[in-house]
Amino acid sequence: MTEAESEWRSNNQGFQSPHRLSNKIGRLVWAVMFHAFYKWTPPRLGMPVRRLILKSFGARIGQSWIHPSTRIWAPWMLQIGNESYIDRDCFLYNTYPIEIGDRVIISFGSVLCTVSHDYTTPTYPLVGSRIAIHEDCWVMAETFICPGIAINSGAVVGARAVVTRDVPKYVLVAGNPAKIIKERFNPSEIANTKELG
Repeated sequence: MTEAESEWRSNNQGFQSPHRLSNKIGRLVWAVMFHAFYKWTPPRLGMPVRRLILKSFGARIGQSWIHPSTRIWAPWMLQIGNESYIDRDCFLYNTYPIEIGDRVIISFGSVLCTVSHDYTTPTYPLVGSRIAIHEDCWVMAETFICPGIAINSGAVVGARAVVTRDVPKYVLVAGNPAKIIKERFNPSEIANTKELG
């Protein structure tokens, strides 16, 4: 063992979970509910029941649709507006809050991850921040959204993108890390068209 490795081991006191006992109990109760009942509800007809269950666990959710296979780490840290759609096999890893606006589409297999570990510290403490996806966005299949990201109104995120910084309004981003590919349209032009019509 090198001197550097020895020093690292002596300084490393082990990973310490920052979560309180009440948080752990809440997640345990939610996990039982999810695996025993929630994920077995019918995808279409079962949404009113899923919405009721999520609200009973503290979620703030409007008239939106979430596939029963989507995993939610902590419903009490989730806010979703109206007419939004979260497809199958997504993972909302919301140790910190996730806020989803109106008319948002999150396609299958996407991961919204609000937390990571500080790799510069030997004990890898948890670090993170909320994720906000504003109205009229589309997050395509198998996208990964990093902690602290805001995807602003009307943006589209390409399939399998890794979003490491905020996404401006009305643009298409793609890639790893995600970069702006082009503007979707100019919102003022749409407003002018509506006024003329």
